[in-house]
Order: sequence, then structure tokens, then C-alpha cells
Amino acid sequence: MIIGRSSTQLADFIRRSAELAGIVVAWAIYRAVHRADPPDAALNRRVERRANRIVGIAMIVSGVAMAVVAVAAKGRDKGNVIPGLVIALLGVTTNSWFWWRYRRLNRAGPDPILAVQARLYRAKSLVDACVTASLLTVTLAPATDAARWMDVFGTITVAVYLLVNGISTLRHPA
Repeated sequence: MIIGRSSTQLADFIRRSAELAGIVVAWAIYRAVHRADPPDAALNRRVERRANRIVGIAMIVSGVAMAVVAVAAKGRDKGNVIPGLVIALLGVTTNSWFWWRYRRLNRAGPDPILAVQARLYRAKSLVDACVTASLLTVTLAPATDAARWMDVFGTITVAVYLLVNGISTLRHPA
């Protein structure tokens, strides 16, 4: 993020930071809920809804931050985006694996936390694919109109996707 000046790269950093906070909180809540003996169903539902809200809010905050960055950074020199491209490629791979894993675990034993995590990792995988496409364009054709517009539209597309998924998660918790 420091050596690159792409709005997509900066927005991706912001997104990853906000989502990491949501993942850590959801993980901690999942562990706490599933350790209770005997289980308190009412308390578990309240805690699970709260975890879903946190994940949804993390997506919304990320989407808003990305949209602001995209509009503010239009037309700037993009700098070196190779580190961001490598991170995005690794993100596509890792997040797709987690998406598959949480989806499989939720199908084996339905659980609201597993369901929202599957939704989060699906969104993260698709966002990383969009970030990869944008940064690849900036890398292959850095000083072109295509790179400038791909950077802006890639960031806005990702922002809208995160906003929609965040709102959906808040409205329809797993």
C-alpha cells in the first residue's frame, strides 16, 4: 500500500483491515457460544446475531471507504502495484478455499456463524478477483486510460458489492 498509489490497492488494504476485525470477533464469539455447557439457546441466538451484525458492518465500512478512496484518487499515478497484485492473487486462492470449507461445514451441520462466514469469504473471493483484474490492468498498461478507469471502476464495483453484501447480512442474518 505504501509504495503503490492505486486507489484499488489502498481500498483493498482498508477492506482487509476492517474484515480482519470482523473475522476475529466472529471467531471469538463462535468459540464462546460452542463452549457453553449446557448450551443457552436464547443467549447463543443473541450472540450469533451480534456476530452477524459485526461482519455486516465491517463489509459496509469497507465499501464506503473504498468508494471514497476511488473518487478521491481518480487520475493519480498508480506507482508500483505488484505487491498489491501478489496479495490479491493470494487472497483469491486463500479466500476461495475458506469459502469452500465454511460452506461445506455449514452443509454438514448448519450453524448461523458458519453460514455468515461462508457468505463473507464468498464476498472476499469475488472482491479479490476484481482487485486482481484491476491491478493486473494497472501493471500491464500503467499509463493508459484503461488503467486509470479500471482502477476507479474496479474500486467502485468492489465497494458496491461489499455494501450490498453488508446490508444483506444485516437484514438477513444466517
